[in-house]
Amino acid sequence: MAITITLKNIPDELYVSLKQAAEAHHRSINSEVIACLERVLMPARPSAEEHLARARRIRNTLAAQTFSAADIDAAIEKGRP
Repeated sequence: MAITITLKNIPDELYVSLKQAAEAHHRSINSEVIACLERVLMPARPSAEEHLARARRIRNTLAAQTFSAADIDAAIEKGRP
């Protein structure tokens, strides 16, 4: 379901930037506003491959370190940053 909203009191500089972006992307101003909102409010989720790659990078950085059970318990008690 599509909802209609009205934007008021848009600063001139913002409107000019929005209009230029819309022209550059061959969109209407309305479509450009929607694209901007989607980019900010609904960012793309990382793929499973990206999650795995990040987990592997983290694991590789931790591989050189040694953690005792006491170290792990202390970290749990302290909480995560």
